[in-house]
Amino acid sequence: MKTVASTLGVARSNLIERRDKVIQARGPYRKAEDAGLLLPIRAIIDERPTYGYRRVWALLNRHLRSAGKPTVNMKRVLRIMQNHGLTLERHTARRPDRAHDGVIIALHSNIRWCSDHLELHARNREVVRILFVLDACDREIIAWSAVANAGISGEMVRDLMIAAVERRFKRTCTPHPVDWLSDNGNAYIAKDTADIARALGLTLLFTPVRSPESNGISESFVKTPQPELRSPQLRTRLNCRAAQHACGRGCNTDIA
Repeated sequence: MKTVASTLGVARSNLIERRDKVIQARGPYRKAEDAGLLLPIRAIIDERPTYGYRRVWALLNRHLRSAGKPTVNMKRVLRIMQNHGLTLERHTARRPDRAHDGVIIALHSNIRWCSDHLELHARNREVVRILFVLDACDREIIAWSAVANAGISGEMVRDLMIAAVERRFKRTCTPHPVDWLSDNGNAYIAKDTADIARALGLTLLFTPVRSPESNGISESFVKTPQPELRSPQLRTRLNCRAAQHACGRGCNTDIA
């Protein structure tokens, strides 16, 4: 012991005390004021059980400011929720790896068409849903339609198919099979939609579940007109109908 103490340059009593002392693990950090914050936190979680600690922290500070009390730190709210088992359960599901090695783009026009829809919120609080189909080669919007305060129906998809075939081929049937790529929405997988597609000469193709990358051309276009149509300057001048026509005019110019 003396040799070790002299080598380390410390007292032997220090080494003996550290050897014989039972080190207790430090418990969770607590403050006396935490009890006063636990009640409003529980009230927020009871009202909104799906909220995480960040949203709970925001609502708690809003409540404290309205009561004239000082706000608290986000980490403190997290610590209180962890100490009392109030945090959300972590998502531990493991998705299977999927190799995205498919080819979406076509080397020629009228070989594969991609369809999807986007959603816009107009200034008059109406929700506009725009359904479109574009060519996987030249990226031109072949046809589109819009509806306000309603969902995308199978009838809209079937009308879109007919309009696209008529505009591209000037006839009611394609001269050769054309792929129609879309997601697994009810409007696309409906039996009537499949019958119309078969009569028009369209081959329905669907992306795998939870794999939007398989229809990346349509997914990338969905993000194209939204930033411009969501700008405050434009939303002050656009109502619901004007937003529909503005998107229709800008579709081909933005992506061509």
